[in-house]
Amino acid sequence: MSRRRFLARGFSLIELLIVIAIILIIAAIAMPKLTKARMFAYEMAAVRTLGTINTAQAQYFSTYGRYATTLIELGPPPGGGTASTAAAADLISGDLSLGTKSGYLFTMVGNPQGYAANANPQVYNTTGTRSFFTDQSTVIREHLGNEPASVNDPEIK
Repeated sequence: MSRRRFLARGFSLIELLIVIAIILIIAAIAMPKLTKARMFAYEMAAVRTLGTINTAQAQYFSTYGRYATTLIELGPPPGGGTASTAAAADLISGDLSLGTKSGYLFTMVGNPQGYAANANPQVYNTTGTRSFFTDQSTVIREHLGNEPASVNDPEIK
């Protein structure tokens, strides 16, 4: 008798399948919002990183009298050294000096008048839907789409 009473209290297979189906529906609804939130966080991190590059370039210019031409020049000394030089000023983190950070690829080129830095999503539509640009004017610009941003794109408000 006690065995029957124990079996009668359990869930049927149909009830378990219904609960699993409800959980899967809730997860399917939540996943796109989670993906968009993560992508937005990557984009905001890219904007902040370009601001960091602008600050590092201003410090580099005041120290060495010119703008850095590559991210490596703004990065830490090789081999963990402590002496900052024009070739490795130790103004940005090591991962950024190699060109990647928070789902974005960063590139920078220098010229006699200044520099131009771009941030492009590593995987378009996964780590970001916008690319960003900045130069010695320190204005950060955005481009909606897979192409790199440029000086002709609108600035971020």
